[in-house]
Parts: sequence; C-alpha cells; structure tokens
Amino acid sequence: MTEIILVHGIGQEHRSADWLESQWLPSLAGGVRTAGHPELADALWRHARPGTPTTRMAYYADLFRRADQQGSAADLVGLSTPDRQRVIDDLLAELIANAGARAQGPNDQREVEQALRVLRGDVPDAQGLGALARPLLNALLRIGPFARLGHAVAERFLVAALRQVTLYLTDPEIRQAAQQRVLSLVDVDTKVVIAHSLGTVVAFEALHRVDHPIPLLITLGSPLGMRTLIHGRLHPQPTCVPPTVKRWVNIADRDDLVASTLDLTPLFAGGDGVLENHSTVDNGSKPHEATYYLGKAVVGGPLAEVCHSGDGLGDPPATSASA
Repeated sequence: MTEIILVHGIGQEHRSADWLESQWLPSLAGGVRTAGHPELADALWRHARPGTPTTRMAYYADLFRRADQQGSAADLVGLSTPDRQRVIDDLLAELIANAGARAQGPNDQREVEQALRVLRGDVPDAQGLGALARPLLNALLRIGPFARLGHAVAERFLVAALRQVTLYLTDPEIRQAAQQRVLSLVDVDTKVVIAHSLGTVVAFEALHRVDHPIPLLITLGSPLGMRTLIHGRLHPQPTCVPPTVKRWVNIADRDDLVASTLDLTPLFAGGDGVLENHSTVDNGSKPHEATYYLGKAVVGGPLAEVCHSGDGLGDPPATSASA
C-alpha cells in the first residue's frame, strides 16, 4: 500500500531510493506545514505511524548507470546514433531557446547568440557530436541559472540531462523499465504522485497505463512542454491528462529552463481530469531543485486536501498559504 509516490528526475544514479526519500520528505512536510497542515506534516516525516500516509520513491536512476561515466561532454559521444543525435540537438536547441526567451542582461543575450551561431553551423570546426556539444555546453554554462550553479555542477547537470533524456526516449527497454518502477508502487490506495524533471515524463506515461483512479498528480520543473523534444515523442498521442488522473497540478519556477512551457494546458487538452498550472514559485538560485519545489505551499496544499478527503488525518483542509 503506497499512498504517495515520489518520482525523481535526472542525475540520481549514484544515490538510492532511501537517500532520496530522506531528502524529499522533510521538504514535502515543510510545504504541507506552510500550507497550514502541521499534523499531516508531522505524520509525513517526524511521526510516521500506522494509519498515516505511506510514501515511497520510485527509483529508476540505476538504469542509466555506466562504470566509465565522466560527467563531461565525453559521456555524450557514445550516443551518436542518428536518432540520438537528433534528440541531443533538439534538447540543446530547446534549452538555448528557453534561455534566450528569459535572458536577463546583455551578457546572457550575448551567450545565447553565440550558442545560436553554433546551432546554425556558423562556427568553424563545430562539426560532429563531440565538437558540437562542447561550445553549446560552454555557452549554456555561462547563462543565468546555470552560471549561478557553478561550472562543475552545471556541467554535470547538463550532461546528465542530455544523456538520460536521450536514453529514455530512444531505448525502449529503459523506457519500459523506468515506467515499471512507478507502476510497481501504484495500487488502489495510491492518492498522490509527485514527480520532478524527467520523472514527470516517466510518471505521465506510466499513469496512462493505470486503470484505477489517481486523485492527484503533481509535476515539478517538468519538460513535458518541450514541444519538439518531449511532447512530440510522448506515448500515447495525442496527449491529454492521463484518463484516471482526477487533478493534475503543474508547478514551475519561471527561471527553470527545463520547464520550457509554463502553461501545459494547450498541450494536454482532453481527459476527464483538471490540469492546473502554477508558475509563480521562486526557487532562488536553484530554480530546478526538487527540494526547493517541494517546500512550497502550492505543493503541500493540494496534497493535504487529498489526504484529508480520504482518511480524516489531522485537521480539516485550511486555505493554502501563498507559494
């Protein structure tokens, strides 16, 4: 029996489900507490006991492990099949376009223009996957949110994103196995699925295979709105709210370049569920950080409403505080 399922994003292959739960649950409890539900917050993290919501991390990052990973652009060279090259090019182009749309100041704009020149083939010697990836990565690393992370951290993040998104979209065995990690936890008692980053893609596709109601799906920093890279490659098509999901809450920081489309409603019309978008959260210097998202009342409020509606835990739902 798993009432709340958590689905992580990219770059977690050297961690474990237990470690991720230990990081996510305090933040999630904080979001619930901020939303006005202290008893439920304590039940989620401090005083878990029989009768309180069971929470588990759907862990799939081990599917991407490779013994010789370096955390640099060299990790992309082995992905240079034509289909995977297209995925990498699309992802880089989308990230650059997002950065250009949200560029703050002349330095950001200058780096975006340089990256666009590389994509157009205007830069000498930027041919082939390895040569293309390095100047694009260098440009992105100097732009706004990525620059604030620091060069080493941002490079690991971008390389992990390129590699893992590419493998998920082009390797049917990895795609199936990742979804199965979610489905193995879903049962008739599942009330909430909370997913971050690439995990929102995994959860979205997996929930299309569930045949019983899921009261709430929360997606954080989701790339589902990347029209060329992600949206057009989702299964099934045309895209809609998963049929058994009653309510879908999508949350994005406006500086989160992974969340390229802040309003998903036009892309996921149809289905019986309601899709709500919230793009007013501010995660500070780490706009894509999962735990920063989880600590917001805009996450804790909907979760509390679902938990209280079914089992009478704690106090009745209160009006959520602002995110």
